[in-house]
Amino acid sequence: MRHRKTIKKLGRPTASRDAMLRNLATSVVLYEKVKTTQAKAKAIRSVVERAITTGKKPTLAARRRLLSLFYTEQPVNKIFEVLAPRYANRAGGYTRIVKLGSRPSDGSDMVRIELV
Repeated sequence: MRHRKTIKKLGRPTASRDAMLRNLATSVVLYEKVKTTQAKAKAIRSVVERAITTGKKPTLAARRRLLSLFYTEQPVNKIFEVLAPRYANRAGGYTRIVKLGSRPSDGSDMVRIELV
């Protein structure tokens, strides 16, 4: 049974998966759209949306929480200065996943995850 199993493992050990999700989240925040596989996009969606929601509260605790999530300060600064004011009146749903078709090499479903 798969009851209450919510973590998508993506065929990687924990450390590699966490690093990949942090890097993808950084790319989504900085470039506002990333082409990736459907499974990775679904896994990264909650990370990005939680980060933006955290950035809507301009406190030192929120900044430190985001600094622990990202490797550098660039995405944290962009969240606080650009994205949080943009989504101030929006109650969630900051990302969109657009299907692009399948990858020729292995047939994996490719999508583009972008900020709305």
